[in-house]
Amino acid sequence: MSFQNLCVTREGTVAAVTLNRPQRRNALSLDLILELTACLDEIGRGREVRAVILAAAGKVFCSGHDLSEMTGRDINGYRRIFDVCCDLMMKIQAIPQPVIAEVQGIATAAGCQLVASCDLAIAAEEAAFATPGVKIGLFCTTPMVALTRAVGRKRALQMLLTGEFVDARTAAEWGLINQVVPSGELQAATRKLAAKVAAASPLVVGLGKQAFYTQIDLDQPKAYAYAKEVMSMNALADDAQEGVGAFLEKRAPCWSGK
Repeated sequence: MSFQNLCVTREGTVAAVTLNRPQRRNALSLDLILELTACLDEIGRGREVRAVILAAAGKVFCSGHDLSEMTGRDINGYRRIFDVCCDLMMKIQAIPQPVIAEVQGIATAAGCQLVASCDLAIAAEEAAFATPGVKIGLFCTTPMVALTRAVGRKRALQMLLTGEFVDARTAAEWGLINQVVPSGELQAATRKLAAKVAAASPLVVGLGKQAFYTQIDLDQPKAYAYAKEVMSMNALADDAQEGVGAFLEKRAPCWSGK
């Protein structure tokens, strides 16, 4: 696929998707959102890629919505922007491949939402996160959805009501990201994590990711009822039988993706 606002490369079974609007601080223009959604959809429908790294060019990971597109529209114009943005965030969690955010700089507003929506995230020590919409009269209501699910109510409200930055180490403590590393080690760290994910059965990883997001908002009895059915079906898969057999025989498994 050819894109104007993205760079996409393949590294074995890992796809690296890079936001490429550094001159605009990788702001999420409508075109960029649509391109990224289409890119992830294409990856999700294939079998070759087993993990996705979402990175960004320049010093800023993502500054949120492109504010030049946030003036002078009617209600349907604004609904269109937020519709496609929410579609993107849900697409990240809908594709079977885990998506790992590689955060080299600041991530604000919808950029912070983008990190919170990714399945995993590793950040450089210089990275920082904020939802500063309250300061410009546009509360970060849609970023709030992903942020609250990542860090909980009180911490999310602190970020949403003050608009202040949270540094990378605090973001890791709060659960917004998984790991903090020196900037020089960021790419190696994300690729190491991606390789661990890609080493497992793609069928099982995709099944598990879907099950995770399905059960997370169910009450506990419903979550268990759903999870036991998924696990029972998983046990019938060729890869489950191969994996258990390989463990018992003390050998490496050979995944078929079935």
